[in-house]
Amino acid sequence: MFDNKSIGSHSEKEHDDKWQKDIINRLAFAAINEQKRTRRWGIFFKSLIFVYLFMIFMVAYMPRQEGGNITLGKHTALIQLNGVIASNTEASADMIITGLRDAFEDDDTVGVILRINSPGGSPVQAGYINDEIYRLREKYPETKLYAVITDMCASGGYYIAAAADEIYADKGSVVGSIGVIMNGFGFVDSMKKLGVERRLYTSGKHKAFLDPFSKENPEEVTHIKTVLKDIHQQFIDVVKKGRGNKLKNDPNLFSGYVWTGEQSLQLGLVDALGSSSYVAREIIKAEKIVDFTPKPNYLDRFAERFGMAMAKVMTEVLGMKEGTIR
Repeated sequence: MFDNKSIGSHSEKEHDDKWQKDIINRLAFAAINEQKRTRRWGIFFKSLIFVYLFMIFMVAYMPRQEGGNITLGKHTALIQLNGVIASNTEASADMIITGLRDAFEDDDTVGVILRINSPGGSPVQAGYINDEIYRLREKYPETKLYAVITDMCASGGYYIAAAADEIYADKGSVVGSIGVIMNGFGFVDSMKKLGVERRLYTSGKHKAFLDPFSKENPEEVTHIKTVLKDIHQQFIDVVKKGRGNKLKNDPNLFSGYVWTGEQSLQLGLVDALGSSSYVAREIIKAEKIVDFTPKPNYLDRFAERFGMAMAKVMTEVLGMKEGTIR
């Protein structure tokens, strides 16, 4: 037989243990939740501090965005063309032409400098810029445009420079490369050694011409050479149009060679040696230089990314994740 007093004492002990465990669990969960809340608010305030510092940076170091510039007094307008000339780069025709138009249209612009540091790129993009320079020069005949070469002005870069009223370079600048190139690889023998079978289906006799996994077709090679020759002749015509009688009669002038700034001066590819500040001060006679180079609109990009980041932060702060409430 069981002692009723023992049973009662045992039940009370179990009740006390359960109550204590419950209290401990509640305290533990409360501490965890407090840590989560502290972490969420920490993320929130850190984000606000980041935004504040970023906005200060934008105001201090990004004063000019695409679409306008506030200037005071007469100045030399500067547009910088850096890197490969292509439709998806900061040296694209859209970017450079925007800067050129802004510069010429500004009433305080005395002269324009197009500072070039480019190995070349798309002949189409370079052609767009070249054509626009001639249009702007005709529309604003009193405003001269000077191309200033820094490290390099080759191929498509020189295609653009040739449209300037005058071209300046440093003695060590690399200038020229008036030619056209297309290259690739052939993997026919490699495929044979690997035992790979080429399966190619086309509708059109020459649709797959210059395919690197097929043998060269002499007829197709002849055709692509005529295309390159045609583009090369367009390049030559553009340079002759821009430089005229300044060019020396050298058989290697349009061979694709590059020259130093000093050699280019002797060949008539540049007019003189000098930097942007020299041209602004001594040639244009407006020492103050204002940069009209279009910049990516960082504010728009920031606003978009900031909106997404804040939405994520607020979701964490409110204890929401993937459509659930914690």
